[in-house]
Amino acid sequence: MSNTIETPLYKPLIERYILDEIKSLRQDNQRLKGELAKQIAEARLDSSDRAIQYTTSTVNNIFYIITAAASLLVLLGWRSLNDIKKSIKIDTAKKIQTLTGDYEKRLQQIENKMVERSKIIINNQQEISNTNSIHSLWMRAGLEKSEEDKISIYDEILEINPNDIEAMTYKADALLEIGEVRWALNLSNIAIEHDDEYSLAYWQRACAYAQLDRQAEAIKDIQKAISLSDTLNEEILNEKHFDKLRNNEQFQAFVSKPVNEIVI
Repeated sequence: MSNTIETPLYKPLIERYILDEIKSLRQDNQRLKGELAKQIAEARLDSSDRAIQYTTSTVNNIFYIITAAASLLVLLGWRSLNDIKKSIKIDTAKKIQTLTGDYEKRLQQIENKMVERSKIIINNQQEISNTNSIHSLWMRAGLEKSEEDKISIYDEILEINPNDIEAMTYKADALLEIGEVRWALNLSNIAIEHDDEYSLAYWQRACAYAQLDRQAEAIKDIQKAISLSDTLNEEILNEKHFDKLRNNEQFQAFVSKPVNEIVI
């Protein structure tokens, strides 16, 4: 019978032993993993507890500090702090009001200067426009043949510049040409009132006086006109409005004298 057994009988026992050992190792390994996980969880829990305790302590300390500071403020006087705040607000408001007032004054000054400059610019533009208009009217008057048309142009010039004594004088000359002697005399008087050194105004008034046969006044104005502008001495004999003075002894004596001997 012993001769028929070819394999050892203990081989299954060895295999069973090995399996048991492997099973035991697995169980030990699982137990170690469980203990390791437990230890890690406990370590994390301890860390969390410490962090919470630290945070709690910090917050408590902050609250303690705030409470102490509030208590200190109450002890020192909260009303004094309010007074300080009010004083700061009042001072700030005054400074802001002062700065605002200064800026308003500066803006007002700038605005006033701008208005003045605008007025100056507008006046200059108007003067330039008036000058151009008057210049064109004088050119038209020089081309006109009719005395009535010249008078209308001189009136347009006087509408633009009522104090234009040259236009008054030339209008007076045109009025003398159409026989309006008294009108010409009044206009010459107005021109002399505006400028008592304008020679042509005296000349035209002398012409008006001569036409009205007021020879003494005419001679006096002729002398005044020539004293202001000696070039008029050459026009005495050519002035047709002095025809009534030709037989006047003073006029004849006056005409025969040199200019430098004329005495007013």
